[in-house]
Amino acid sequence: MRAFFTQKSRNMKSNILFLVLFVANISFSCSNNNQIDQNSSKSEISYIPEWSQKVIWYQIFVERFRNGDTSNDPTANDIIGTYPDSIPGNWHITAWGSDWYKPDDYFSKSPLPSKWDNLQLRRYGGDLQGVIDKLDYIQSLGITAIYFNPLNDSPSLHKYDPRNWRHIDRNFGPDPVKDLEMINDENPGDPDTWEWTTADNLFLDLVKKCHERGIKVIMDYSWNHTGSEFWAFKDIQEKGEKSEFADWFEINSFDDPATEKNEFSYDGWAGVQYMPEMKKDLLGSHDDVPLEGNLHSENAKQHIFNITKRWLDPNNDGDPSDGVDGYRLDVAEKIPIGFWRDYRKVVKDINPEAYLVGEIWWKSWPDELMLPTYYLQGDMFDATMNYRWYRPVRHFFADAPEIMKPSEFVEDLKDKLQGIDEGRLQAMMNLVSSHDAPRISTSLYNNGKYKYKAKPWENQDYKIDKPDEKTRKIQEMLLIHQYTFIGAPHIWYGDEVGMWGSDDPCTRKPMVWEDIVYEDEKAHPFNQKRKIDKVELDTSLLGFYKKLIQIRKTNQSLMFGDIEFSLIDDENRTLAYNRVLESNEVVVAFNKSESNKVLNIPVNNSGIFYNALNKEQKYKAENGILKIELEFTKAIILIFEGNL
Repeated sequence: MRAFFTQKSRNMKSNILFLVLFVANISFSCSNNNQIDQNSSKSEISYIPEWSQKVIWYQIFVERFRNGDTSNDPTANDIIGTYPDSIPGNWHITAWGSDWYKPDDYFSKSPLPSKWDNLQLRRYGGDLQGVIDKLDYIQSLGITAIYFNPLNDSPSLHKYDPRNWRHIDRNFGPDPVKDLEMINDENPGDPDTWEWTTADNLFLDLVKKCHERGIKVIMDYSWNHTGSEFWAFKDIQEKGEKSEFADWFEINSFDDPATEKNEFSYDGWAGVQYMPEMKKDLLGSHDDVPLEGNLHSENAKQHIFNITKRWLDPNNDGDPSDGVDGYRLDVAEKIPIGFWRDYRKVVKDINPEAYLVGEIWWKSWPDELMLPTYYLQGDMFDATMNYRWYRPVRHFFADAPEIMKPSEFVEDLKDKLQGIDEGRLQAMMNLVSSHDAPRISTSLYNNGKYKYKAKPWENQDYKIDKPDEKTRKIQEMLLIHQYTFIGAPHIWYGDEVGMWGSDDPCTRKPMVWEDIVYEDEKAHPFNQKRKIDKVELDTSLLGFYKKLIQIRKTNQSLMFGDIEFSLIDDENRTLAYNRVLESNEVVVAFNKSESNKVLNIPVNNSGIFYNALNKEQKYKAENGILKIELEFTKAIILIFEGNL
């Protein structure tokens, strides 16, 4: 579709630039100059699930969310076969409420060169029962969709290096020993032999409980690589080129049994040998965007399709209501687009309402983000994780890495929206933090370049303590933007209760709960002096999130309305936009300056607007202008109530 910015003619000060973005007409012509029909039926491959345009996402990293069953906690044997793969004899589960930077007692016994490498060895025992126990909390927050980080059976804490794709991790379910026995009795290459383990069944019960609460569920998979403990890869290690799976992976050379040297060599994702890559047939270079081609092995593709079908329709009765509601697909740009086109057909044939969201991130880290438009033409993904939206948003609200003018912010947003049709913009997953990026509060507290030297051992000046009140004000402004802009808002577990943390692994701290006692954070990774921070649930911030979620869910214009940037004032550092759907209008205004400002905001309706965060506060719009006074470092949401 076609989106554009136009300048409104207003009798206002010349230093104010008025621009309008009509999202309903959305702009920027797609790369192939074709328009996607937003009224396409469910039978058409380009169909976007409407629910994905309305949801509030909540991302859960199960290992760090809640330990609901201590009997299934990982043992040292459960974590063999992943980085750092050096497990001290006195290794044990870490106490949930312990000071994050305080070394565990086994750190001193570890041979790893840096004691902080041992953070990847930590396990806290989070499991699916813990998620089930907290579904009331998730529902009370207002969440309507859960995105689970990988659940497949894996020795790591992150699960992106699976031993197999077909089963839920043994330590996430009630009986790890029984599950391992069942897994070992199967033929992993033959779906007819696959059973449902206790962990599998608990996950299906969790899906059912979520659906009963009106909560969608999507799973996270990486079809680009497996773990080095993956069953097919281990078969290759044992049998060499005689393995029936020898063509599944990017093998450079097989071992020659006649020599003492092990010549076995393969490609790992990003050079990581714990994550062997699937073999691809490329029509061009590895550096092309997008990658043209497909996965090399048809058998590997069919295995992936069988895994996908397994969770979409578990009882295989043609009714997908008992299955998951879609997939988040890791490092999607590393897989040729021929595969993604085939994959979408498989998924949509089973459930047209299934949502496919791709991780399309870096073209050249840390400076250039990848254009997602190639993947959003209706034949691959419904949306992508919208990192491209967050970078200018962080830049503007946090002055990170330098001050950005309101007009520059609007132009940058325009650039980031370019080439994406309206329906997919509405379905984008607008995230401000994740398992792969610093938590929102810490990201705003440190105003360096986005995701660059964002860990204390990469930058000793990086602030690891609890963010200050100034940061809280910035965070609230940014959240108001997130919940009033086009795209589905996303929460990384714990952000809503005030958790803080630098980039991976410190963004993956255990969730903060009211019924757990936490040690103060006072340890520093370099034994430097730091302020002592109390770790506790931030009820004020939690209440703020709940209000924003409710505001978005009860105002269709925030999901589907046009966007008009009605006030852009570089001199006063103020900004406003209007979300308009038929006669409904929501005005969102920001004061980025250091003093209170009077804003004269052009509106479509004359009459009363009320403050959505304080309904007793009302304003009158006359002659197409809504005049308000706004405090510094503040934002406001004003909803049209009615005519005078």
